[in-house]
Amino acid sequence: MATVLSVSGSPSATSRTNRLLRHLDDRLTDQGHEVIPLDVRTVPADALLGADFRHPAIVEATELFARADGVVVGTPVYKASYSGVLKALLDLLPQYALTGKTVLPLATGGSTAHVLAIDYALRPVLTSMGAAHIVQGWFTLDKDITAHEDGSVTIAPGAAEALAHVVDQFSAALGVHVPVLAAAS
Repeated sequence: MATVLSVSGSPSATSRTNRLLRHLDDRLTDQGHEVIPLDVRTVPADALLGADFRHPAIVEATELFARADGVVVGTPVYKASYSGVLKALLDLLPQYALTGKTVLPLATGGSTAHVLAIDYALRPVLTSMGAAHIVQGWFTLDKDITAHEDGSVTIAPGAAEALAHVVDQFSAALGVHVPVLAAAS
């Protein structure tokens, strides 16, 4: 069993990105991993914007990254890049906070025009932070994620199949036997 840190870079608690990540966390948990969710929006803004490396929330986030075997990083795409709140956190982590880690980058957005944000904006930062292996990321259109009032989500069949595939690849890259599961719904 691997420890996976699931980082939501969405500034909104009810965002599709956040809900999609929590949905995928369930798949990873079903595969035997310990999943620790981290919603960056819950880190105090004064710590992030003031670059307070000693703030207890920043220290805790740094420790969570150090403890993890793998990291899932999810972000909405804004202006062809990952979210500012995610950028603020990544800037405060140690330079090589991802050394030895397997990383799965995920993004959501309203248009396929943003699909390359993973490879041209997020992946270079993750690489510069020393990630041992960045598996194939995935971009999901907002229209393919239906959020329900109870907090659950339904993912369009094609997107669900693709997401299940990249999550299973990530799980396998962690070096743990992955049982074959049905596509995420």
